[in-house]
Amino acid sequence: MDNTPPKKNNLRWWILLTVIIGTFLGRLDQTIVNLALPKIINDFGITVSAAGWIATAYILANAIFVPIWGKLGDTIGRKKVYILGFSIFIFGSVLAGFAWNLPSMIVFRVIQAIAGSADYPTAMAIIAVTFREGKERAQALGIWSSSFAAATVFGPLLGGPLIDGFGWRSVFLINLPIGLLGIYMALRFINESRSAVKTKFFDWWGAATLGGSLSALVLVLDKGPDWGWMSVGSLICYFSAIVLFALFLRIEQRVPEPIVDLKFFKIPAFINALLNNFVVFMGMMGGVFLIPVFAQTFLGYNATEAGYLFIPMAAAMMLGAPLGGYLTGKVKAKYVIFASTLVAAIGIFLFSYLDPRSTAMDIMLPLSIMAFGLGFGMAQRTNIIASVVPQNEIGVASSVLALIRNIAGAFGIAIFATILNNRVNSNVLSINGYSHISTHAPNIIQKYISLIMLKAQIDAYDYVFLIAAGVVFVGAFFSLFLKLKNERTDVKVHVE
Repeated sequence: MDNTPPKKNNLRWWILLTVIIGTFLGRLDQTIVNLALPKIINDFGITVSAAGWIATAYILANAIFVPIWGKLGDTIGRKKVYILGFSIFIFGSVLAGFAWNLPSMIVFRVIQAIAGSADYPTAMAIIAVTFREGKERAQALGIWSSSFAAATVFGPLLGGPLIDGFGWRSVFLINLPIGLLGIYMALRFINESRSAVKTKFFDWWGAATLGGSLSALVLVLDKGPDWGWMSVGSLICYFSAIVLFALFLRIEQRVPEPIVDLKFFKIPAFINALLNNFVVFMGMMGGVFLIPVFAQTFLGYNATEAGYLFIPMAAAMMLGAPLGGYLTGKVKAKYVIFASTLVAAIGIFLFSYLDPRSTAMDIMLPLSIMAFGLGFGMAQRTNIIASVVPQNEIGVASSVLALIRNIAGAFGIAIFATILNNRVNSNVLSINGYSHISTHAPNIIQKYISLIMLKAQIDAYDYVFLIAAGVVFVGAFFSLFLKLKNERTDVKVHVE
């Protein structure tokens, strides 16, 4: 068990609010910067392809350092690591706000990403050691998890006015005052905690090989659609990811204190929880990332209006998250997760009815259903990971969960974007084969081609949404294999 007692009852919720601010700010930054890219492209005089490395560099650095921060938090103290990461993130944000060209922006974004990756594993561990009782912990983790959705929504809502009123640099500089508030609250409220097991060895080789493998994997997932999945660059990434991961596994089996304890993967509940998270996040991210594109391309919305569509989604998730925590100890976790994933699949399935005549409600209602489903299962998904591993390794376990979710999201976006493009091409050939035009008038032919393309694209979007719904539906059944020791529905859930 952890060697530090939790804070007094009246301070625990202040601790939760503190880590929510950090999580919200980190996720807000990811969404808000995407809105600034057009202005950055124009200011730096770069291509869209080159600007893509601003996002790619962030994703790569974030993926590499998540497990390192998780292990460091368990080792030297979660409060220290949380404040260190938060401070460097603010420093990187200010630097990014003063970037003068693409290389400087990429360097500063990498600094942000390295620091930002400290938030998830340390925040989750801080919550887990602060809220020791099962039901209350699940409620706290559910509320914390809802901040992810809130950041996704508020990114476009806050980013648009900031960029229009103060320029793209403001989306980075705004992190300074909010970040200073977050650091003050962390110093004021968070109690230090660390593993009771003293670490004498840090697994740098394990960290390096895992980081290299993840870098290659995330890079090919991000750039594969542009490079081509069987291009030389993609093949090099596949080879590097496999070889480095094999080396990582060999190292972890031999070192005395591995950066990722492979014994976690002998726990059936841990494996099933990760599988459910992977499939759910792959389907959700793979399908939902297309919604703003659809709204702007076929419904005539601008970026700000498309962002407004996601407001009910955040509200639904924040409503569902506490409900999931309340159900802890009353209904078995596997049934809550199953039901929540099933509801999310229904929400995604409803997107398959979208067409150019769809209204805002036709988008907001499915988003809300999907988000509510994810919300009331989020606490249970997160709490299982914290409950089935030793208390001194919660930071490492939560970093594994973060990795799985991030990789699943990148995988879903890459795969579904490829499916969409391939389906559009297939639909064009199919529709054209069943169509006939009996005139050579250029304007009629142009209209004929436009209608075929419109029909092909709409059908392709509907197809992708069906695939995404099917993936999430399948993910629901992984949860039915979850088995937790000592879990009863008439008592509080105990941590193993």
